[in-house]
Amino acid sequence: MKINPEQRRKAETLYLILAGLFITSLVTSNLIFQKFFHWNPFGLFEFQLSVGIIAYPVTFLITDIISEVYGQKRAQKVVLAGVFASFFALLIIVVSSLAPATEWSPLSDTEFDKAFSFTYLAVAASLAAYLLAQFLDVQIFHFWKRTTRGKHLWLRNNLSTFASQFVDTFTVLFLLCSFGVIEWHLFGMLLANGFLFKVLMALLDTPFAYLAVFGLRRHFGLKGHGTELQLDVEEIEQTVLK
Repeated sequence: MKINPEQRRKAETLYLILAGLFITSLVTSNLIFQKFFHWNPFGLFEFQLSVGIIAYPVTFLITDIISEVYGQKRAQKVVLAGVFASFFALLIIVVSSLAPATEWSPLSDTEFDKAFSFTYLAVAASLAAYLLAQFLDVQIFHFWKRTTRGKHLWLRNNLSTFASQFVDTFTVLFLLCSFGVIEWHLFGMLLANGFLFKVLMALLDTPFAYLAVFGLRRHFGLKGHGTELQLDVEEIEQTVLK
């Protein structure tokens, strides 16, 4: 659906905000992954998880919102931006590790290296899993969007997330265990914990997906199931020329 220049500017601003939240969640999850915690909701099941998993489900919620309102191409661009951001964060960490700490530095070289020693492997493993999972998420989301003719957002939101989250959890744990970052005997437990937690988060974020999509559709006047904003390069260039 085409929109006027003022609406286009607002749409681009919101897109940048969503992209910023996506990249922040992705990079943060890679930096803090070495701390593990336990969580027992209502005494039903005790999760043992990396704190990195707290931010990561947000990335799938955001790509689903962008896919629904802005379309598949815009969602894929955000995924690629996340890849470059992760590589850049890794480069900064490498340079910071090489810089010698002063005697009065709150963190010594040893403490800094301990905190970020596995970040290189974590980012590499996360990026491999991330590329597979996020592109799978976008593809499955739009497959179900076409199949349901734009109806049943809850279905494509959850089915795409369930499949991509399993691929993501399995891949990153497999690579981390292969490189000796995590011991193999923890693989099964962490896989079950991580996947179940992500499924739970996917179910819980469905109302937020509906709220965000409904709000954006109403704001931009998108009518009809599956209608998306049209913000291609040619239209933007014409707006700038005016």
